[in-house]
Amino acid sequence: MKILTEPDLRALVPLDAEAVSCIRDAFVALATRSVAMPPILRLDIPEHRGEVDVKTAYVPGLSHFAIKISPGFFGNPALGLPSTNGMMVVLSATTGLVEALLLDNGWLTDVRTAAAGAVAADALARKDAVRAAILGAGMQARMQLQALALVRPLTGATVWARDPAKARAFAGEMTAALSIPVAAAQTVEDATAGADIVVTTTPATSPILHRVAPGTHVTAMGSDAEHKNEIAPGLIAAAQYVADRLSQTRALGELAHAGLQGNFPELGQILAGQAPGRTDDTQITLADLTGTGIQDTAIATLALARAAKAGAGQTFTP
Repeated sequence: MKILTEPDLRALVPLDAEAVSCIRDAFVALATRSVAMPPILRLDIPEHRGEVDVKTAYVPGLSHFAIKISPGFFGNPALGLPSTNGMMVVLSATTGLVEALLLDNGWLTDVRTAAAGAVAADALARKDAVRAAILGAGMQARMQLQALALVRPLTGATVWARDPAKARAFAGEMTAALSIPVAAAQTVEDATAGADIVVTTTPATSPILHRVAPGTHVTAMGSDAEHKNEIAPGLIAAAQYVADRLSQTRALGELAHAGLQGNFPELGQILAGQAPGRTDDTQITLADLTGTGIQDTAIATLALARAAKAGAGQTFTP
């Protein structure tokens, strides 16, 4: 069994164009192949603001599949601890034997989630989109902005957070990291004014985004549990709505709070040419990303391939 630690995996799987392509291919597979992806197993620990998700998927033709354990404890920063961590177990799709343990502390989840945001924006945002607004100022907010810069030539960005100090720190760090001006905004409205792409990355339980200008693309990735809700129902109704997995967003995502019925396209269907995406430059598009097990299998497969090529990790024989 191969054991890869967080430092190993950070070196092997940065947020890069290949990671984005890997997740794009996963979404296409979800629409075009007989993927086995059971519902998310979820455990809530409310007295400690904790939640644990278990996700998995098998893609026919792949030699491995991953089972991911992903805790999020949102009071941890006050204790000097990260709010997310976790690991992935990679098994042989032929024998079921455990072949690798990826002790990534949530790094691979961060990468695949950010890559999914880039895939959604690339598929749905206007081709001339160059300004971004990020709501939230945590690690995923940073990575979402980095991912957007891989698919659009960003000229600037704004950030809003409930804690203005965190927004200012984000602005300074990301200005240096991306060499574009990033400014902290006092309100959500100020942050989103003039933005072509808006990404929501918070654990909000009531809507923080109520309206955007015509032609804006919104990626909502914070609502991955029944009690979470970042987007006002009216905005969802006004947008061309796209799910990562419709069965999940009906239960966990923004769609669950909007009360809308009917068939909506999935991102993979749009990427595979099975459903239309943006139809004109004045349309509001909204991607509801709740996180899918196929993304975890895809990024774990990429990590193992790069580890094999680099000779990375430790081999453990039970």
